[in-house]
Amino acid sequence: MRDALCLLVSAAAALLSIFFFIKENPLDTTSFLSLEEKELVAWQRARMQLNPGRTRHLQTFKDMQKNSEPFKNVNSYILIGAPPRKKKLLTVGISSGQRPEGSHLVDTLQSLFFASSSSERKHFTVLVHLAGPDPKWLVQMIYNLSAMFKPHIQARELVVITTPLTSYLPLKDLKVTFNDPPVHAAFHSRQNMDYAFLMNFATQHSDYFLMVEDDVKCAPGFVTQIATAVSAWANRPWVTLEFSPLGLTGKLFRTGDLPRFIHFVLLFYREMPWDCLLSHFQALLQHTPIRFLPSLFQQVGNSSSFEEDDTGSPSNPAASIHTSLKVANDSAPSHAYSLDENFFYTKSAEPGSHLTVVLDVPAHVSRVQVLTGSDPRGWNQLEEGQVELGCDSTNRVSDCDDYTLLGLLVSGVLNKQVLSPTSGKKVKCVRLLVTAAAPSGIVVRHIHLWTK
Repeated sequence: MRDALCLLVSAAAALLSIFFFIKENPLDTTSFLSLEEKELVAWQRARMQLNPGRTRHLQTFKDMQKNSEPFKNVNSYILIGAPPRKKKLLTVGISSGQRPEGSHLVDTLQSLFFASSSSERKHFTVLVHLAGPDPKWLVQMIYNLSAMFKPHIQARELVVITTPLTSYLPLKDLKVTFNDPPVHAAFHSRQNMDYAFLMNFATQHSDYFLMVEDDVKCAPGFVTQIATAVSAWANRPWVTLEFSPLGLTGKLFRTGDLPRFIHFVLLFYREMPWDCLLSHFQALLQHTPIRFLPSLFQQVGNSSSFEEDDTGSPSNPAASIHTSLKVANDSAPSHAYSLDENFFYTKSAEPGSHLTVVLDVPAHVSRVQVLTGSDPRGWNQLEEGQVELGCDSTNRVSDCDDYTLLGLLVSGVLNKQVLSPTSGKKVKCVRLLVTAAAPSGIVVRHIHLWTK
């Protein structure tokens, strides 16, 4: 009886909180929310107060937002560049604001483009949202970015936008969390809106959206590694794929999921920081985080490189080597697979030619490293090439039936963990494939495998 009475009291308190919430916090502003949505927010918050540990208390929100569309009355506009003419694989989104200590945005953009080959850059656009009330700062940023990244702007690889202050929701009645001072609560609330506006602009321009903060540097070939992971998870359910443990950085969304998440952020923008909102949203649809290692991003100023954890020496199990490349001088294809200082050299290469390692016994391959070029200046590098894994070799001695892309060479190098479910299968073939003519010759210094 006592428990029942407590439950009735709690329910009454929830209903009262709904009434006073709608009265005191109508969330009218620029009319993002209908009356139904306002009532739903009040009900959700009341339930959160009654039982904050539950992860299913926002199921109603999920159901209501099944047909969410991008906000049409957010007046974000382009400062620099133009959107891609065709929908691309990926939009890399960055929100950057004015800070007293300065910004690393330029360093981050340089890293994004430098870490990507010309082939990779065809498949993604970088979208930057500049957020700041100072018009002088905005003009200076426009000038700097336009001058430094002109080729990428002309190629529609870089677009810079901003959102007027009239589109922002009010920074009042903020909820202070984690004993933060009010100024931090205001910063997090505004940041929530910055990222929501950034995502809102990105919804129509690509299949996937990758969040990156403005103070990171990227691993070479990060786009190919993400594309490989996405391909592997194409038929499996997920809300976000995580390619970095750094706060917001490296979180990948389907653009079709963005409108629902944007609505969620703007409903609760005053409640908690962005990363906490993302955790709550994930709890609705994805019970376990999906993380890929090693991290593809690290903070600017971190002195460590993107070398992965020590995995010991390569094993290079017994194999036969097959190639369609023309062998030069006394070079032999097997030299590329040896663990000594030998190398394989070919005077020229045509698209479609290959160097393939066929293992005597299929093995679980955890890492592949391919190094081309005769010296650090880049001579004899394979500029356009990729590495593929084959798992099936029905009645074949020198080849496999089907191949899965592992990654593209960047500056003649691939050094990569096997992230996809292919790692659960035994690999039979590792193929280095030439994708563009190399008339000046190629030196393959080594193909190294790590096996479990």
